[in-house]
Amino acid sequence: MDLNFTPEEQAFRAEIRQWVADHLPPDISHKVHNALRLTKDDLQRWARILGQQGWHGWAWPRQFGGPGWNAIQRHLFEEECALAGAPRVVPFGPVMVAPVIMAFGTLEQQRRHLPGIMSGDVWWSQGYSEPGSGSDLASVKTRAERRGDHYLVNGQKTWTTLGQYGDWIFCLVRTDASVKPQAGISFLLIDMKSPGVTVRPIIMLDGEHEVNEVFFDNVEVPLENLVGEENKGWTYAKYLLAHERTNIADVNRAKRELERLKRIAKAEGLLDGAADGGRFRDQVALLEVDIVALEMMVLRVLSAETSGKQSLDVAGLLKIRGSEIQQRYSELLMLAAGPFSTPFIQDAMEAGWQGDHVGAAHCAPLASHYLNYRKTTIYGGSNEVQRNIVAQTVLG
Repeated sequence: MDLNFTPEEQAFRAEIRQWVADHLPPDISHKVHNALRLTKDDLQRWARILGQQGWHGWAWPRQFGGPGWNAIQRHLFEEECALAGAPRVVPFGPVMVAPVIMAFGTLEQQRRHLPGIMSGDVWWSQGYSEPGSGSDLASVKTRAERRGDHYLVNGQKTWTTLGQYGDWIFCLVRTDASVKPQAGISFLLIDMKSPGVTVRPIIMLDGEHEVNEVFFDNVEVPLENLVGEENKGWTYAKYLLAHERTNIADVNRAKRELERLKRIAKAEGLLDGAADGGRFRDQVALLEVDIVALEMMVLRVLSAETSGKQSLDVAGLLKIRGSEIQQRYSELLMLAAGPFSTPFIQDAMEAGWQGDHVGAAHCAPLASHYLNYRKTTIYGGSNEVQRNIVAQTVLG
């Protein structure tokens, strides 16, 4: 196994780097590098720029309008975008539901939904978790009853990330309660403008409106919005979750945040040879070693995929290690900044509170990110559950 990039791959990297430098708006890059709030306009503006190039679905095959890149090219594209300060593409459309529609949807569903996802014009949300169904996703209770030419949907979803912006939502719904839980689930595409859909904000500890509750009260959903077969949704859900868990690892963002951590630690005098600085420097070094190890794991998977060899399904491993690394760098960032990491008043920050006159231009809002990232070991399937899955896969 050769983990070195070929000259052709290095040339591809250079091409992507130049394109991103030419097209990434500087104001968006500034926000990303300084952890400032990204608005819907920021996220969708970048999505549309990628869409115009045919790269918002950068992992899509050519037959569905994508660039047809191999695994290594996709990795290099993601890395160059992350290091340049591009926002992380909201994954629900291009990374999660699009592959399900490609693999299991009808030709009409593909023609209807894929162009809007690629262009960045249609915002998708995810309707999986419920108040009593998170890691035990097979226990979903949102019901969909067939009524003539439509389903009647009733129930509730929660932790719906950025659902306040959603145009469409893909949902797991219960269509048969008489069989074992996994066998009675279907996969529906629901227009969030439909009568009976209500989105309520969940305000987080840092004051941000990132997640939501979504209620369905006698929502009529056309039968043609069913993906695949009725009661086969668990199969499609697992297919989608493999994409989500690999995406959560996000080694490229970890590399970018490591460099940010080094900048803050240097500005705060924590990388010198003093005793306290030495201990903190050791923690930064340990984090860097783990990020390199995660990158090697990703590259091994990519190498096996490119060569056509079957590799162990490591989506769970990538999710475990990637999420733990995200929590570690968010904690070290906050510790490096000390008291300058604590304010949560976004309006003050955006008005220049963290300016040079208080010596904290490099710090805000680090405690906010630390608190937010406590979720990473829970969503996408809690790490405890993922460890059980990995153990069963390896040990039988």
